Amino acid sequence: MTTDSAQIYLTTPQSFDLAEFAPQLEAVLDAHAVICVRIALSSTDERELSQAADTLREICHARDVAIVIDDHYRMVKTHGLDGVHLTSGSRHVREARAELGNDAIVGAYCGNSKHAGMTAAEIGTDYISFGPIGDSALGDGSVADAELFQWWSEMIEVPVVAEGNATPEAIVAVKDHIDFLCVGPEIWSAKNGAVAALNSIRECLS
Repeated sequence: MTTDSAQIYLTTPQSFDLAEFAPQLEAVLDAHAVICVRIALSSTDERELSQAADTLREICHARDVAIVIDDHYRMVKTHGLDGVHLTSGSRHVREARAELGNDAIVGAYCGNSKHAGMTAAEIGTDYISFGPIGDSALGDGSVADAELFQWWSEMIEVPVVAEGNATPEAIVAVKDHIDFLCVGPEIWSAKNGAVAALNSIRECLS
């Protein structure tokens, strides 16, 4: 079981205007301790992804915050990123690790599947992410519940991330069993602003 409060791991929006988002991210990182930022753009435009990677890397590294990118592991070395987050479980872990070496971060999102998580952990991920932790209308509505995180924290040494629909209730349910809480949509669209929204989330973790 995790004895200290889970650390905050941020994802970017799936689409954003870089000129607007960059200062927003700076404000959040200046106000809150964040362990990692993940570029989660849904775009497949290499130019857009490259510009975001270069700009956000400078912001993060200036504050000693790691930065990873969803899936595009071949962009990691080119743009000086710290690693990759694979959204397809264990599927590309070996290829990413071979490409990036042992010093890079390789994480994997495994939905709510113990089997997928264990497989990814066995073949070399630095962390496993399970989710969503809050109710979702997407897919079949399955969630990664507190029991899954408790089992993982007691049985598996690889760090675990909770993400997806991180409502206050969902955060409280899993907080004692996770190493990292990943948030993004929960703060970027908040009416009271991202800094205040993240402050409320941190209160749920305490």
